[in-house]
Amino acid sequence: MNTYKSSVEIKGLAREHMFGNYGTAIGASVIVSIITTFATLFFTMFLDITTVIGAILNFLISFAISVLSGLFLSGQSFLYLKISCGRPITVNDIFYGFKLFPDKALLIQLYRSVWFYLGMLPMTVFNFLLLSYPQNAALTLLYYLSFILYGVIWVMISLIYSQVFFLLHDFPNYSARELLSMSRKLMKGSKGRFFYLMAGFIPLMLLGSLSCGIAFFWLMPYINTACSEFFLDLIQKQQTQKAPES
Repeated sequence: MNTYKSSVEIKGLAREHMFGNYGTAIGASVIVSIITTFATLFFTMFLDITTVIGAILNFLISFAISVLSGLFLSGQSFLYLKISCGRPITVNDIFYGFKLFPDKALLIQLYRSVWFYLGMLPMTVFNFLLLSYPQNAALTLLYYLSFILYGVIWVMISLIYSQVFFLLHDFPNYSARELLSMSRKLMKGSKGRFFYLMAGFIPLMLLGSLSCGIAFFWLMPYINTACSEFFLDLIQKQQTQKAPES
């Protein structure tokens, strides 16, 4: 029977492997944040989201940026896998997703974004209606129920496909469909462990919020490295698993 590393062991490995790498990892994160924030503001700052057309355009632009972020998510996975494997990293690693099968990274993120934004759609609609009818109790109730629904969908999709970008770098010859399928299979029986690992960072996140977000520059690389450590432990225990059928 396979025995997986505990959350404490995974976090310990993450701290060990992050030693000496924080500067580069933080620099890479800052670059991505600047690019994505600028892109979002550039395309949405002149939109009037109180109008139907403005709200729809804002939703579509946000969706498009979410899909394009797959290139950076791929590069991020590459960077943190290198950290976990003890290999030297550079800031340019965050752009590796533009080099290694960017079409697959985009297709993977397109699939994930469709689920995320379908889950967000009811919440977006009710939020828009509340701008016109702020005192409507029924709309308020529906908004909060849709918010909960979105949260459930977001958590489940995040858990099920949490390994897909790591898999892209371990199995670059697989298609996007195969990688998504492989992530689903890998996470069977492991979603609870991964959720527990991520939930363990909530106290640090709450403390980090007291620093006006500054502490997150150090916290997020630590969390991302823990994710790559989780993946390596998971894949090593399931090396005999066959590639998913198309």
